Amino acid sequence: MENKNTSSQLPTALKIGNTVTTDKSTIIENFNKHFSTAGHAFHLATPTPDNSTAPPTATRPSLPHFSFSQIHSADVLKELQNLDPYKSAGLDNLDPFFLKLSAEIVATPITSLFNLSFVSSEIPKDWKAAAVIPLFKGGDTLDPNCYRPISILPCLSKVFESQVNKQITDHFESHHTFSAMQSGFRAGHGCTSATLKVLNDILTAIDKKHYCAAVFIDLAKAFDSVNHHILIGRLDSLGFSNDCLAWFTNYFSDRVQCVKSEGLLSGPLAVSMGVPQGSILGPTLFSVYINEVALAAGESLIHLYADDTILYTSGLSLDTVLTTLQASFNAIQLSFRGLQLLLNTSKTKCMLFNRSLPAPTRLSNITTLDGSDLEYVDNYKYLGVWLDCKLSFQTHIKHLQSKVKSRLGFLFRNKASF
Repeated sequence: MENKNTSSQLPTALKIGNTVTTDKSTIIENFNKHFSTAGHAFHLATPTPDNSTAPPTATRPSLPHFSFSQIHSADVLKELQNLDPYKSAGLDNLDPFFLKLSAEIVATPITSLFNLSFVSSEIPKDWKAAAVIPLFKGGDTLDPNCYRPISILPCLSKVFESQVNKQITDHFESHHTFSAMQSGFRAGHGCTSATLKVLNDILTAIDKKHYCAAVFIDLAKAFDSVNHHILIGRLDSLGFSNDCLAWFTNYFSDRVQCVKSEGLLSGPLAVSMGVPQGSILGPTLFSVYINEVALAAGESLIHLYADDTILYTSGLSLDTVLTTLQASFNAIQLSFRGLQLLLNTSKTKCMLFNRSLPAPTRLSNITTLDGSDLEYVDNYKYLGVWLDCKLSFQTHIKHLQSKVKSRLGFLFRNKASF
């Protein structure tokens, strides 16, 4: 959710097809159409999967059935008291400031609503409506693709989802559901732990005088492209009860969004794909969705963090390393296709890590299933850290120096104000 004092300025003009419009109402309606169908365009570009492309299923012992437990009013009270009163209200106009102020009075009836939702497997439609603010991220101001949707969800839906998320993540962690090669949105895991794991593996290979090659995989609109039917099937395979599956089916149904900016509100449009942007459950559900992809890595190593995936392998022979990496990359692409997730070829890169071994005169290309050659790079920003092919971290240090100089310059120019 956005802060109340955060304003969103619509562009003065927007390109729609071959036409440029300056009408504000037309602009917000077309932003809404663009954002609500973001995953569909990539879904249409993804080859239709067959059984051979479906991600393999983990051969783990069958998990105990998971069912929702009753939510306690004390937990809801704590959530309400911890609300940020400066966040904006959703389309239901329930202000977080009001909910925080009246927490002790409303906690019990709100808890009853949450538990009734479990019993009925239904979620109030108002809680499934998002207000979306277009945020310019750089590039051509006329191009809708240069704007990021920021969703403002009803406050009560986020409180409810927080309770649901705690129940399912506790279940997943206690039964070791997630792959050890996945770090996204897990307690005790993060960008730092994921980066350290990958760096340790690569440095170990370099210390052994091995070649190490990696593919940094980028997916196009991954969160927006999640297929709800496949995701419900994943939850079913993880032991979720029929009542839980019915609840999640309802959670994804009848979701709508409106674009809101400069006092204008577009009409509602249905959102039939993806995990809800800005939601509490969305990141966890995405982790469930891609969890089995790690099984396809074969003889290579893999690490997943949300939609950032690195695939890497090492060995004494560079030819063998690249052949193994290509085979694993092919299998990973098939897994993503089975999930109807599309590879962003232009942003998927290769890197050969090597400090002291003879540099090859020519590297064999790593190719996509569509026959496109991936670009080899000497530097790549992985989970916030700039990696270079010698792991000297000089590129990362230069970026940090630039940031520090910029901040120091700001402080120096404004020192009289402090």
